[in-house]
Amino acid sequence: MKKITALVVTASTTAALLSGAAPFAQARPGPVVPHPWDKRVHCTATDPDGRHIVTRFGTSGFGWNHFTHRHNIRHCSNLAAAIHGNVDRNDHHGRLEYDGIALETGRQVKFTVIVQYTRKTKDRLYDAGRGQKIGVINACCHNQRNNKCPAWMNP
Repeated sequence: MKKITALVVTASTTAALLSGAAPFAQARPGPVVPHPWDKRVHCTATDPDGRHIVTRFGTSGFGWNHFTHRHNIRHCSNLAAAIHGNVDRNDHHGRLEYDGIALETGRQVKFTVIVQYTRKTKDRLYDAGRGQKIGVINACCHNQRNNKCPAWMNP
């Protein structure tokens, strides 16, 4: 019985291959999305100059999904604290940097929030859409190992 079953399976597979029918259906590729990213807004803040700054979920390379894991900044209040201050560095091409200081009894750490205040990223791979801005692309602590913020910043 086992021999007959093996012969039937082999014969049907060979017949399918010879007749041109593929044993596994292959789907047609859909429209190509070059760099999918999560455009949903996680946090918002407004700077003293009236810029409405958003923090999008983004990708593992930028945005909330990047710096929460890589740099251990996990609260919108940390971002808002820096953004509510004046711009510390402006390249006049959409990149803004805001510096902040996180304090806890006897401890402090300096951190920077980097914002792309344009519709598209500099490499033109990501587009926030008409009338929208990319927003916060990174946030990290200074003088910390791997620019990773200490756990006490995330109570």
